Amino acid sequence: MGPYCPLILLSALSFVLMLKLVSPPCLHTWVFLVQMSWQTAWHLFLQYKEYKLREALDARLLIAMSSLMLLTQRVTSLSMDVQDGQVTLGGLAEGGSHLQKARSMLPFLSYTLYFPALLGGPLCSFRTFKSSVEMSGQRHPIALWHVCRKCCLFLSLECLKALLGIRIGYDFFDITHHGGLQGVVSIWGLSLLYKMSYYSHWVLSEAINIAAGLGFGGYSANGSPLWNDLLDADIWTLETTNMVSQFARSWNKTTADWLRRLVFHKINRYRLLATFGFSAWWHGLHLGQIVGFLCWAATVEADYRIHAFLRPNVRGGAVRWLYQMITWAQTQLVVAFVIMTVELRKPSAVWLVCGSPISLFPLLYCLLLFVLPKKKQN
Repeated sequence: MGPYCPLILLSALSFVLMLKLVSPPCLHTWVFLVQMSWQTAWHLFLQYKEYKLREALDARLLIAMSSLMLLTQRVTSLSMDVQDGQVTLGGLAEGGSHLQKARSMLPFLSYTLYFPALLGGPLCSFRTFKSSVEMSGQRHPIALWHVCRKCCLFLSLECLKALLGIRIGYDFFDITHHGGLQGVVSIWGLSLLYKMSYYSHWVLSEAINIAAGLGFGGYSANGSPLWNDLLDADIWTLETTNMVSQFARSWNKTTADWLRRLVFHKINRYRLLATFGFSAWWHGLHLGQIVGFLCWAATVEADYRIHAFLRPNVRGGAVRWLYQMITWAQTQLVVAFVIMTVELRKPSAVWLVCGSPISLFPLLYCLLLFVLPKKKQN
């Protein structure tokens, strides 16, 4: 990260100081406000450089910002654990020498600066991290088979991505010149390239963390090793689901779980709007991110209502198969629209996506929100 290392180091050190200085009931509020303010300030600085000054963004700064976003996940996750009583601060709250107090901070500092997860995820709890470190003194398996399997999957995804890129091309502005069905298929294919980039990134991150021993939980009674499954990429579910809502729950799974805990379960009204709105804030508040995530929230709500209305009326093998295929295609195209707006971000590109034929599919779901009754909560 070069000169941008202080973005991460200052954030981690300030978090550890807040663990020492702020009482547990107020800790999460302080951590959330300080960390999100720091992250938002840098995101706005990036937008200023990109849109106002029209300068090329430094790759090191982009890496630092990505790590800062993942650090936000870790510190807020730990602060919620402390507030809920799942993690005790131990020596931080007790008296003792300065050396003892410094030593008591090391586990928390180590958790925040665990670099394989900061560079690519996945998010794990402090308890899982601490357990894995404590188990490192034992002779534990590297899980070579799991690492090799994920590395092979990573290479396969990269090869498929290269072949798909050759077939459809990477230039979005050329693809948008196609109209009708060809335009829809071309944009869906480009969104698939973006998805495969995420899949390969998550799979490789999972392999690195398994190789480092993260998730190892000792041995069972029969002597077999126990591993905590830390998955971001459930590719099979993501590519076969016919529900936008299930896609949202499975996409970047540890982040989705974090958002549910941080936002969704904390409020009683407009949960989806608040959760996806916060996700746009966390990602950087570009226009494409705001449009994409708010559209995603609307289509998830519509998805709940549509399936609640259609599923009881679907009977018989042929009708059910047709229902599955149509809703699967609709899910793929809605997700393609969301991914393209979020990834391209800039206003000019967002307007092109919104003016393309693929925008009709999320628009259809949004219109159905005004027609179908709201799903009753159990």
